[in-house]
Amino acid sequence: MNALDLKCRVAIITGGARGIGYATAERMLNSGAAVALWDIDAERLKQAAGELGAFGTVSTHVVELTDEASVTAATAAVVAAHGKIDILVNNAGITGGNGKLWELDTQTWRRVVDVNLVGPFLTCKAVVPELLKNGWGRIVNVASIAGKEGNPNASHYSASKAGLIGLTKSLGKELATSNILVNAITPAAAKTEIFSQMKQEHIDFMLSRIPMNRFLQVEEAAALIAWLSSEDCAFSTGAVFDISGGRAVY
Repeated sequence: MNALDLKCRVAIITGGARGIGYATAERMLNSGAAVALWDIDAERLKQAAGELGAFGTVSTHVVELTDEASVTAATAAVVAAHGKIDILVNNAGITGGNGKLWELDTQTWRRVVDVNLVGPFLTCKAVVPELLKNGWGRIVNVASIAGKEGNPNASHYSASKAGLIGLTKSLGKELATSNILVNAITPAAAKTEIFSQMKQEHIDFMLSRIPMNRFLQVEEAAALIAWLSSEDCAFSTGAVFDISGGRAVY
């Protein structure tokens, strides 16, 4: 593992108790950052903190990302615990299962958009003022290749991730002269617990679309996120970085 210079940085990682979020926390801790893990699952947060605490400073915060009051309170708690915020990684997301658009439950469709798109809007709204105080910041949004291509039987997920890409581009332009960079990654599927929300035929479809013929490893996504969160990333904002095993060649 190559260490980046994230010394003295404080990073919020949503969905940090598992999967890509957990791997990102480990990578950042090993690069010198302190991390604040946000998740809805209190038990998994406790477990993650116990494991990751061996690598550095970790705080945990139970947050409902679609509730503005919850996000605002968690932001204040991070500042109280760590003194500042430098980095925001909007990683938390759900798939909402699979089905044709006209067969999907309306409430499920809305919940996916709320978590995957409204959640990052609320976190950015709360955290950006803290980054502006520092005069430095990095925001990394974990979108999906589905947001660029539109996966069949996943209109809710695809639409939410396309929206997150659009949010990234807009916010990146708004902050372009503030020394705060906003970028997105668009991974192909990583085999994490989120697969439990999908049908096997959809999992098989996603694998069939990847020329490297394997799923993304969470550590690979974490490495890209950590670089985008560092000073080494200095002239990219509002950008979309593919990590798709060859699926995206455009």
